[in-house]
Amino acid sequence: MTMTKTVTKTMSCLSAFQKAVAVCAISAALLGCVGIDIDTQFTRDEELHAAIIDQSEDRFLEIDPLYISDEVKQYIDAYIGPRDGTVARVDKLQDLLYGEEFLNTQYSSEQTHTAMEAFYAREGNCLSVMNLYVAMARYAGLDANFQTVDVQPSWDRRGDLLVLSQHINASGRISATRDYIVDFTPEILLQQLTSKIVSDRSARSLYFNNLGVEELIDGNIEEALIYFKNALFLNEESSIAWNNIGSTYTRLGNKKLAEYSYQLAFSLDDSNATSINNLARFYRRAGDYALAREYEKAIERFNDRNPYYHFAQGSIAFGNEDFDLARQSFQRAVRLKQEEPDFYLALTAVYTRLGDEVEAQRYSDTAGSILAMYDNIYQPSNEKVKIIDSTTILRKSSPGISIFAPGSRTNRRRSN
Repeated sequence: MTMTKTVTKTMSCLSAFQKAVAVCAISAALLGCVGIDIDTQFTRDEELHAAIIDQSEDRFLEIDPLYISDEVKQYIDAYIGPRDGTVARVDKLQDLLYGEEFLNTQYSSEQTHTAMEAFYAREGNCLSVMNLYVAMARYAGLDANFQTVDVQPSWDRRGDLLVLSQHINASGRISATRDYIVDFTPEILLQQLTSKIVSDRSARSLYFNNLGVEELIDGNIEEALIYFKNALFLNEESSIAWNNIGSTYTRLGNKKLAEYSYQLAFSLDDSNATSINNLARFYRRAGDYALAREYEKAIERFNDRNPYYHFAQGSIAFGNEDFDLARQSFQRAVRLKQEEPDFYLALTAVYTRLGDEVEAQRYSDTAGSILAMYDNIYQPSNEKVKIIDSTTILRKSSPGISIFAPGSRTNRRRSN
C-alpha cells in the first residue's frame, strides 16, 4: 500500500481564486492563532533528542546563501549611485531584479538557490529570490530582512509525498514610519498583516529544510536526513523541520524517532495540522486505530472552524461544477472570516455561473471595498514593491496553518 506523507517547503507564491480552483484538489489554509485541541502527552526525551540533533556545528559552512560576488556588486554599483536616496535605491533594486532590461527574474518552484545561483539562473522560488534580494539590498545600503508570511499554501503531489509550499518575502525600514515589502506576489498588501521577521539563521535553516525536501522528493533519503538535521541545528524551534524529519524517519523505518519528531513538531506549533495528520497515519499503520481516530477527529474539529478549509472545499466543488455546494462552503468561509476578499471573489464566480448577476455584483463590490481599505494602508510604488506607512497599520497577527486533503478525513500539512 502506498503511504502518503506530508512535508513542507518555503517557496509558495499566492494565486487568485480562479487559479486556486486549479490547485485546490489538495488545499490548505490559515487560521489566526487557533490551536488543535488534542493532548499528545508529549514529553521531551533527551536521549531521542540528541540522537536527532547530533551535531555540534553547521555542517555546511562552505555554503552561504547570501554571498554575492564582485561581479554582482559591480552590477549593482553601475545602476545605484551614492547620491540615491533610500526610496530610489528600493525602486532601482526592484528594476535590477525584475526589470525586463535587467535580470528579469522569474518564479520557479523547482529548486532552492543561493543568491549567486539565483543571479545566474534568473529564476527561483520565493526563498531563492529573497536570498538574492536581501544580499543585494544590504550591499546597496538598504535595511533588508527575511519575513515569513502566512498565505494560502499550495500543494503538489510528488510520488508518495504531498508537498505543502509556504511563503517568505523580504522587508526593510525606510524611515521611522515607513517600511517596504518585496515579493513576487501581487497580494503583498494583505500579507503584511500576517508576517513575521525572521533572523538570517532561521532563513538559513529554511534553506536547508528546502534542500532536504528536494532530496526527499528525489528519493535520496539519507541526504535529506542530513539537510533536515542541519536545519534543526540552526533552528531547533522549527516545527516545519521537525515534521519533515519525522517523515524522513518514517521512510527509514525508525518508528520511535518518527513519532517523537511529529510530536515535537506539534508541541512547538499547536496549529501544525500536518504533524497531527502524520501522527494519525502513523498510529493507523501501527494498528492503534482508536488513537488514530482521536487525532483525525481533532483535525476535523479544527477544520470546521477554519475558514480556509471551507474555502478549499468550495474550490473543489467549484471545480466539479457543483455550484450549490461551492456556494454553501464559500458562505461558511465568509461567516468565519469576513475580511478575506478571496472568499467574496469566489462567491462572485459562483453566482456568475449560477446566472445571478445581482448577487455576483454584490460580492464583487464587497471584495473591492476590502481591497480598497487595504489600499489606504499600503502605498504602492511598483508591481513587486510596496511602501507601508506604519502609522496606519491597525494590527499584525501570526496565524497558524491547517491543511485539508480531499479524499481523506484527515488534514495534512508540511513545511518546505
